[in-house]
Amino acid sequence: MVKDGFILKENFEENIGLLIHDVARLLRVLYDRQMASIGLTRSQWWLLTYLRFRDGINQSELAVLMDIEKAPLSRLLDRMELKGWVERRADSKDRRIKNIFLSDNVKPIIESMREKAAVYRQESLSILDTKDLNKLTDLLQSLKKDLSSKI
Repeated sequence: MVKDGFILKENFEENIGLLIHDVARLLRVLYDRQMASIGLTRSQWWLLTYLRFRDGINQSELAVLMDIEKAPLSRLLDRMELKGWVERRADSKDRRIKNIFLSDNVKPIIESMREKAAVYRQESLSILDTKDLNKLTDLLQSLKKDLSSKI
């Protein structure tokens, strides 16, 4: 297939969809190893990361953002609430809506997680120079924005 003079590869090694998927999968697997060293599962570090950037998000929006069904997310939140890591609070405008907040108890874990993440990112992306990394980030953000507008 040709798009604007660019040939979209249809073989396994050069298929753009498979490449994006495989790179994301490999990054997650390697990050899992880093987080396991501080006792976090993938679902835990994933949730904590989203909340670090979106503290106070409501539970339904969090389910969409994480691409997880509401019931499994609720069970995960139950477990993390029991650990004292997150708090569910009723929304001030609609008591049926639950907003999710990080507790103060989890802040040291998040700090450790972010330190490991910084080292991990540097190691994982070390083959890219700053210019290439910035270009890749820009391209991925453009793709994300365009694809999001189609949903």
